[in-house]
Amino acid sequence: MKKILMIGTGGTIASETSPDGLTPELKPEQLLKFVPEISKLCTVDCISLYTVDSTNMTPGHWIGIVRTVRENYDKYDGFVISHGTDTMAYTAAALSYMIKGSRKPIVLTGAQKPIGFESTDSKINLLDAFTCACADTMCGVCIVFNGRVILGTRARKTRSKSFAAFSSINYPVIATLQSGVIMQYIKPESLPYPEFCDTLDTNVGLIKMIPSADYELLEFMLNRKDALIIESFGVGGLPSYDSDKFIDIVKSAVSRGKVVIMTTQVQNEGSDLAVYNVGHRLKGWSNVLEAYDMTTEAALAKIMCILGKTKEPKEINRLFYEPVANDILYH
Repeated sequence: MKKILMIGTGGTIASETSPDGLTPELKPEQLLKFVPEISKLCTVDCISLYTVDSTNMTPGHWIGIVRTVRENYDKYDGFVISHGTDTMAYTAAALSYMIKGSRKPIVLTGAQKPIGFESTDSKINLLDAFTCACADTMCGVCIVFNGRVILGTRARKTRSKSFAAFSSINYPVIATLQSGVIMQYIKPESLPYPEFCDTLDTNVGLIKMIPSADYELLEFMLNRKDALIIESFGVGGLPSYDSDKFIDIVKSAVSRGKVVIMTTQVQNEGSDLAVYNVGHRLKGWSNVLEAYDMTTEAALAKIMCILGKTKEPKEINRLFYEPVANDILYH
């Protein structure tokens, strides 16, 4: 039998009802008691790392998860991480870069309803997660949820309440599960041994363009942050309105070593700055990167990892466009 380590971090799956709403209380061992079928698949050890609502997850928690996996990597055949759904896609993306190329499955799962509720998705999600963690053909970081297996770099929470909470953005699901049977379509690439990283530059921000956006807010963010992701309209670009203040602010920021990542707030198909003049003006600038078909979650986690390693513009550019776990298909 395979040996799996379950790492508990809290979230809805581990929550109980309180006068102040749902709060994470249950330990991993308690969750496993609700799904006795898992004991037929593998032997499981548990670590209760955190008991937090995933709204409260930070990059510091990512580092704790990575260090736990690294310390136990040689002892186990796979890992299951129970996690809240609200920030699960961010954590999955971060782990994809911080545990790069794992040949062992690192599976995140959770639920939209607590495991103690009668109508819960917790039990099937947990069973499916362990099924994937035991599979010889699975590797790397993924989210297992509602019968689908999604690459960690491609996941996004797209529904706030229904059980089909996660979608795979600009990439197919790598497998589906039905009645405990995995139908796998894609096997992610892996390395003989993963590259671990626990040094992040977390001074990264995000700004979303809206009609009549405030250029002073852009300037404020770029003054404060080492890198800024700009979610623009459509295929991407910056508005000009009655002046070039947005362009001038970005030009000044990158000349001071700031990194700007242009992406789109449109969920599917990605950005392409070359299409319109509002975006084409930014093409080729040093320290201005384009996310293309990457998710915002992946772009955020990737630039944090990169800036934790280097501040050299050419190396930042090279590392950002170097595909990791199929995070970017074209650029």
